[in-house]
Amino acid sequence: MQNSKSSLAALTLGAIGVVYGDIGTSVLYAVKEVFGAGHVPFTPDNVYGVLSIFFWTLTVIVSIKYVVLVLRADNNGEGGLIAMLALASQAVKDKPKLRRVLLLVGIFGTSLFYGDGVITPAISVLSAVEGLKVVSPNLEDWVIPLTLVILLLLFAVQKRGTSGIGRFFGPITLVWFMTIAVLGVSHIVQHPEILKALWPYYAVRFMWQQPGTAFIILGAVVLCVTGAEALYADLGHFGKKPIRLAWFGAVMPALTLNYFGQGALLIANPEAVKNPFYMMAPDWALVPLVVLATMATVIASQALITGAFSVTKQVVQLGYLPRLNVEHTSVRDTGQIYVPAVNWGLFVAIVIAVVMFRSSSNLAAAYGIAVTLDMLITTTLTFFVIRYGWGYPLALCWAATGWFFVVDFAFFSSNLLKLVDGGWFPLMIGGFIFTLMTTWKRGRKILNEKLRTDAIDLKSFLESVFSQPPLRVPGTAVFLTAEPGTVPNAMLHNLKHNKVLHEHNLFVTVRNHEVPWVGLDKRAEIESLGHDCWQVILHYGFKNDPDVPRALEQIRARGCELEPMTTSYFLSRDVVVPSIGGGMAGWREKLFAQMHHNASAAADFLNLPNNSVVELGSKVEI
Repeated sequence: MQNSKSSLAALTLGAIGVVYGDIGTSVLYAVKEVFGAGHVPFTPDNVYGVLSIFFWTLTVIVSIKYVVLVLRADNNGEGGLIAMLALASQAVKDKPKLRRVLLLVGIFGTSLFYGDGVITPAISVLSAVEGLKVVSPNLEDWVIPLTLVILLLLFAVQKRGTSGIGRFFGPITLVWFMTIAVLGVSHIVQHPEILKALWPYYAVRFMWQQPGTAFIILGAVVLCVTGAEALYADLGHFGKKPIRLAWFGAVMPALTLNYFGQGALLIANPEAVKNPFYMMAPDWALVPLVVLATMATVIASQALITGAFSVTKQVVQLGYLPRLNVEHTSVRDTGQIYVPAVNWGLFVAIVIAVVMFRSSSNLAAAYGIAVTLDMLITTTLTFFVIRYGWGYPLALCWAATGWFFVVDFAFFSSNLLKLVDGGWFPLMIGGFIFTLMTTWKRGRKILNEKLRTDAIDLKSFLESVFSQPPLRVPGTAVFLTAEPGTVPNAMLHNLKHNKVLHEHNLFVTVRNHEVPWVGLDKRAEIESLGHDCWQVILHYGFKNDPDVPRALEQIRARGCELEPMTTSYFLSRDVVVPSIGGGMAGWREKLFAQMHHNASAAADFLNLPNNSVVELGSKVEI
């Protein structure tokens, strides 16, 4: 995906498959939920008004806010809430209190992403399979079992990677968009007057005449922008131009034609409200359409699952989650990863959602709060980026983001009405993840402060050691330490028990930064401590893959020879013991201790060779 030689056409086709799969499948349920709830009487004027609101929601939120404005806020070519958060926090780094608040807000938004990540695949796949009920009412009992089987297969193949089937995503999704456009046109030609709804007058008139109804249905209208955040999140994979070309050249025209086709069908046949999307199709096309819709929703879900893996890896790098087992599924594309804990955690939550809510209509009640809150957070962070990062005038910043804030807030407020009916579900998931993230961040801070308090200064320690030097043995010892300038516990244990010191000693600290990438030219910082000892600091961005042996190869020119066969890596494995009167509530200390215990091995995370690692443990009370 990141190959610079990729043609614009290939990247645009890829963007259609990955970026727009989610928003492309919203035609399955968005119109049905607006009219199916019974809040809007069937009159031509109401149909025109609702379709006009749909079109201008797509235009304002997706076309103007995301495609035109937010895509400009790239962080070294990368997008997504984490990249935006990094930009915003850098922009206000001279305002520590504001920066802390923005970090909390951004991390909460990231937590909500997981809530959205549960609802979206569930509602997408379930709404596609529900087409079977249109084919034959006798197939209704098969909808939920078949949905669960499809989801199980989808999550089971993740460990194999998507490089093999990924090349089909774009073409299949393009066929999907062409199909929904043709379906829409087939009904528009029968009632061409439906195109009057493109004029914003009908949206304004509907909201003016029925403000209460308009406010209520915004909670369902928001379904038409499912996956809008993916536009920004996938910026690093495809670039701005292909994403914009795909939207204006294929996706938005197809969505508009299909929504207006559904509107034309409803004017002609109000009974079609049961499932207007599938009832647009002639009988002979129903089964192929269900199959194509299922493929499209699986692709849309795949993009979200892949996004969850990437976001998790970035959050781990930023220090808000413990190390997790991350497997690379492609030797060519380092961005293709598989995180087993996230994969099966998402699957279990999605199965619970499908079994609990049982229909796409019920799931639609759960959808909206998390995604509109994320949109609000993105808008808020954008303000701080363009004001303090780019230095735009205050009035212009208020004008640019204030309008979107009002629109996002209106959608969020409407979705709050669905809190009791299911909106609590993604919020509960987001709240749980947020608790884990903040507990881990706070716990790590307390742990590091404790270790720093008990630490011994490295330079003075080495001076005392070399005043009566122990036996030096051939080879190189690499001591991993959280704080530069302090003596690692692993070294103290090694000297105490083995009473030897290696010929060469490196004290290595890995630092992660709030930028996506740190180049190789800025990777290593080295300081000689004398006696063939060096202090090394390695710098990584939140999208870099930490690889300590590879990074240390760069320092050979500084006189430090690292031979793989004679190099040993020493790690301190701290066992956290919660204590009364610590820096956190008792239950949070216990939670942190459990997370610390279950974190994947640092050796795997830092890509250390398994046969050269020595771990020495110690207990630390917090």
